[in-house]
Amino acid sequence: MNGILIIDKPAGLTSHDVVNRARRILQQRSIGHLGTLDPMATGVLPLVTGTLTRLAQFYTSAEKTYEGTIRFGFATDTYDADGEPTAGPTQVSVSREEVEACAAHFRGVIEQTPPPFSAKKIHGVPAYKLARKQKDVVLKPVQVEIKEFEILSVEATSARFRARVASGTYMRSVAHDMGQLLGCGAHLQSLRRTAVAEFTIEAAHTLERIEQAAQQGSADDLFLHPRTLLPQFPSVTADEATAARIRSGRPVNLPELSRARQVKVFSGQRDLLAIATRVAGTLFHPKIVLCGSDIR
Repeated sequence: MNGILIIDKPAGLTSHDVVNRARRILQQRSIGHLGTLDPMATGVLPLVTGTLTRLAQFYTSAEKTYEGTIRFGFATDTYDADGEPTAGPTQVSVSREEVEACAAHFRGVIEQTPPPFSAKKIHGVPAYKLARKQKDVVLKPVQVEIKEFEILSVEATSARFRARVASGTYMRSVAHDMGQLLGCGAHLQSLRRTAVAEFTIEAAHTLERIEQAAQQGSADDLFLHPRTLLPQFPSVTADEATAARIRSGRPVNLPELSRARQVKVFSGQRDLLAIATRVAGTLFHPKIVLCGSDIR
């Protein structure tokens, strides 16, 4: 089984937990995910199965969209609600004007320090492993981009937001840093990812729904149509002779896509054969060959 399935991840599970459950439900070992979600976070977690795991390289810098809540009044060691408070809570009542003014500092390209409880490595060791042992974790600021950061509503001690960010951005750090800027401490109370690249929450399914479909023999119906993948690449349908050349890794002429740099090559409507890259003119070389006819 080769395809992409969008999971609506529940809170309390790691991304790896979800992959393991999907392997059991679908009875397939070759499954990966496109972009880790913290255990407390919910929402879009795309899973790639079979040969389509090879497409993960095209999503390493995928844009992501989130909705969530920032809690003001105290910070935590993990920068989110799963952590331990770093100090006692303080009386706080923030206004929408204060939060809006603070949020403006985080729009655009900024320098951001990742949370100490993160997968960032220090001398080859993930920072969270050092933090769990209560060792000093010193991470260098990195450049990230917050393309949109909208404050949806504000109460006395919390603010709801929507954000669209480039890959590598930590909304936990945004919440923590906003608390520092406002002088009251803050942490990320909740987070829901609503999109990763072209994958949206509307196309997501719960693990329970997928398990039910698998028991009914209809799990295939929940996979995305392969022509919706990588919409930035044009699609072309190969004839039998061209498909045979592609399956053997040989270059082919695709005159109908004379201006594209990379293309998706199909056999029929659903069989994704390859991602091909232009060599010169109308000559394309199959960069990634996805052999087999079991593409969902």
